[in-house]
Amino acid sequence: MNTATSFIPRRHGIDVEYGRRTARPLRRFIRGNPEPSEARWRAIGEGLMQGDPLADELLVQMQAQGMPKAMKDFQACLQHGMGSMKSADPALRAFFETVEQSPPWLDREKLAEGARVFQSMGMTSHFILRNVSLMGGYQASAFNKTLILTGALNAGASRRVAETLKWVVSATGTGAMDIGAEGYRDTLHVRLIHAMIRRRVAALPDWDAAEMGLPINQTDMAATWLAFSALLLMGVRVMGMPITRDEAHAVMHLWKYICWLMGVDQSWLTDDEMQGRHLLYQMLIAQTPPDHTSVQLGSALMNEALALPYPGMRSLRARYESARHLSVTRLFTGREGMKALGLPPNTLPWYPIASAPFRFAWHLAHRVIPGGAARARRVGRKTHEQLVRLHFSGRTGSVRPLNEV
Repeated sequence: MNTATSFIPRRHGIDVEYGRRTARPLRRFIRGNPEPSEARWRAIGEGLMQGDPLADELLVQMQAQGMPKAMKDFQACLQHGMGSMKSADPALRAFFETVEQSPPWLDREKLAEGARVFQSMGMTSHFILRNVSLMGGYQASAFNKTLILTGALNAGASRRVAETLKWVVSATGTGAMDIGAEGYRDTLHVRLIHAMIRRRVAALPDWDAAEMGLPINQTDMAATWLAFSALLLMGVRVMGMPITRDEAHAVMHLWKYICWLMGVDQSWLTDDEMQGRHLLYQMLIAQTPPDHTSVQLGSALMNEALALPYPGMRSLRARYESARHLSVTRLFTGREGMKALGLPPNTLPWYPIASAPFRFAWHLAHRVIPGGAARARRVGRKTHEQLVRLHFSGRTGSVRPLNEV
């Protein structure tokens, strides 16, 4: 649990009216009053100064010990568990004893069901996570500051999309979040990378903590997890995929556990979809409005699809895929959002509107024909794996090596 602080950075709620305009489409999907209480509003602000104490302390001890030896021990624990270590640094032991102790709310069957539902989303999940969660998130200019200072533009949008996609696919495989499994390892690896970025960026002269808070803080991490869960579920439904209440609960439960492992404080986590929408709305109205960084990152991501090595008629396919991605962003962000991101504002939401009826019919048919649900999962998972191969074509590795952070 993070230690509470009374300090709230200046960025918090700097333009609530703009935030409400951004959150207006989400408001239509919310029952009840989503406006934050005074206590919740304050917690969102204070969360900007809260990091991940467990991972942050682990990093301090690893650096004091020497990273080559410390990383060897960290990787051994990832692969084989804390029990495989005859002796270990106290911070390493505290970290792995915490993450290996399942939280009392964890339901492994719901976890498995959430993975099955996510796998069946196939390309639809990529459309939402890339073009709504990631692209739409660039409207929050304060959130972009860390990306800019870590060289996100120099590294290229394609690298960030590839790394994020690889992690998402590894984390949502069958049994992926079991101790020692690929998704579990990748998630904790990314958590340590976040601690390294938090420490390095906070020490830069360009970082103003009184204005920005901590890099990769609890509030921003909570907003990100909601974009991968509550916003994802809303988006795939709009795109035409039917999702039942029980299926949505399972997906929320899956991401709740993934993000608990990632270091998001339990006070921000829920597996109730409507509670997730309420919290997402509150996060959106607290965000800073877009600026030049939104245009920089938005334009870079727009061009990312044009550079992918599609097989056969590459140039034509790249333009078509780029147009599909832009049309999805246009549906969810509107003209104002497109302008803020440096995207063509006259883009029409042709693809999600035209494809939704066919997507609905396809998924509905696979719910009623014998073996249809299993086939939908196989097809969706194959699509996810093909996307990873496409984005990593000509690259090596999965998530960014720690010595490049």
